[in-house]
Amino acid sequence: MATYGNRVEWKGEHKGFTECQNGVGLDFSAPPDLFGLPGVLTPEDAFVAAANTCYHMMVLWAMERFKIELISFECEAVAEVEEFLDKTSWFKTVALYPKLVVSGKAETVVRRALDLALKYSTICQSLKSDVSVHPAITVR
Repeated sequence: MATYGNRVEWKGEHKGFTECQNGVGLDFSAPPDLFGLPGVLTPEDAFVAAANTCYHMMVLWAMERFKIELISFECEAVAEVEEFLDKTSWFKTVALYPKLVVSGKAETVVRRALDLALKYSTICQSLKSDVSVHPAITVR
């Protein structure tokens, strides 16, 4: 079983530093509207990016598996936070908007590959949020 680690360190006020097990380190803070600092990673940014980057990697895997020639790929992720009366909140939805240009395969095959990418995305499958995919596919 794979394990992953992360370390955080408080840097004063509302600033922290995080270091991933692969050596990547970043400053982070709460969002500015929650008394954080502008221009640095927030936990909310990292949450949305984790879903989007994991899905991205699984799309690449699925394209290879289905032997789909991928010409271009980009994906925007939008996550909606639901806030409750007691001031708690959670990410209710994560919507992924992939834009793909592919060659030589029917759109139905590409959609099946995208479905498998979501199914095998460890991060997306680990979320309690409703994760949806809304692709724009161009076949050349």
